[in-house]
Amino acid sequence: MIDRFVAVLLTFSAFSLSAVTQEARAADLTIKRAWSRVAPLGAPVLGGYLSIKNDGGEADRLLAVSSPISDNVQIHSSAVKDGVATMRQVTDGVAIPSGETVEFEPGELHLMLLNPKSRPGEGEKIPLTLVFEKAGPLDVELVVARSPPEVANEHQDHMQ
Repeated sequence: MIDRFVAVLLTFSAFSLSAVTQEARAADLTIKRAWSRVAPLGAPVLGGYLSIKNDGGEADRLLAVSSPISDNVQIHSSAVKDGVATMRQVTDGVAIPSGETVEFEPGELHLMLLNPKSRPGEGEKIPLTLVFEKAGPLDVELVVARSPPEVANEHQDHMQ
């Protein structure tokens, strides 16, 4: 009985971990930790967060993002200056320097899916296409979660 319980627990843990640590690759770019926070009903936007690592010898640039669940996906940056928070659309793309990782995180650089046609629930996935200047288009999926993948991984580490 205990062996069966352990087998089920390990299977569930492996499935959960793979859902939050999935990665996608194009040329020298690796996309990790792609996720979106669970949105309340009626929310006019969904946020998207991910990590883009460039292992190549030259810089690339994220030019555009699209999704079948939104007619308008924008790249935004947030900042706080003199105690005032601002958020602006990034219209000239985002540089991905050679040998570096660019993080899209809540309250910083992030994706905004405006007027989503649906609001996927926890554990569901949101398809995106990232378009890079050199690497070209790359399809990824944002996993919908209540917290970033790093937090989920920390909780799983405590279970071991």
